[in-house]
Amino acid sequence: MNETADRLAADTAMGAVTLLVGDLDGMTRFYRDVVTLEVLAAEGDTVSLGRGGRGLVVLRHDPALRHAARGSAGLFHTAILFDSQAALAAALYSVARQAPETFTGSADHLVSQAFYLTDPEGNGIELYWDRARTEWSWTHGQVEMATLFLDPNAFLREHLTEEAASAAATAGAASIGHVHLSVGDVSTARAFYVDALGFDITAALGDQALFVSAGGYHHHMAMNVWNSRGAGPRMPALGLGRVDLALPSADALGALSERLVHHGIAVRDDGRTVSFDDPWNNALLATIPGR
Repeated sequence: MNETADRLAADTAMGAVTLLVGDLDGMTRFYRDVVTLEVLAAEGDTVSLGRGGRGLVVLRHDPALRHAARGSAGLFHTAILFDSQAALAAALYSVARQAPETFTGSADHLVSQAFYLTDPEGNGIELYWDRARTEWSWTHGQVEMATLFLDPNAFLREHLTEEAASAAATAGAASIGHVHLSVGDVSTARAFYVDALGFDITAALGDQALFVSAGGYHHHMAMNVWNSRGAGPRMPALGLGRVDLALPSADALGALSERLVHHGIAVRDDGRTVSFDDPWNNALLATIPGR
């Protein structure tokens, strides 16, 4: 395969994240009222939430499942990217007002400002805003990121507007910026997500964590072993149901399918979508939005 066919298309982006949940009503309220997403569709056992018609989080009721055992692979966090600091501040204010006990921390990562929380069923969430790409620093092909102190109260004082606070669910656009997974080991993650799937490495923390992206973003996905070192394939459980990738064209989708098959990965390809599992049974679906 040639060099281009070995990588994901530069304008690849993240699609929706599907969560398997035990309490559909409670989780819907949380993502609507606390995280400030809009309910886009609700049918049977599935609720889709997002912003501006773009689906970000899909909740699928599966009451037969139980929580995964401690130390299992799966979701570390879903990261929702806001288009402005004002929109992020409105969401953070909603968390502080509606569910302050779910807040777990904050950090300035140099490329972004981020706030963390945990939903009622234990799924991690990051709410963040990106600095302009011209402000990111790269050294030898790796982006400079850090974990610096970020005062959430000072952020609210500086960026929260009365207008945004009163209309948080419509205060600016949002998207899934990245998805961070818990995995069993970094070398296996690199072989799958970089060598086979075609992401580029943007940062690596030895055998602890790997950050990858397409098109020079700081990271579309990350994998770490902080809570899951040595974990094997997942058993069915509440939590992560599927991660969606949004590819820009049929050619890009076809190249991905061919590359995965070349690396011995089983794919389900119907010509419009390509679905496959990573080494820990995390399900992924690649598709072309709008088709």
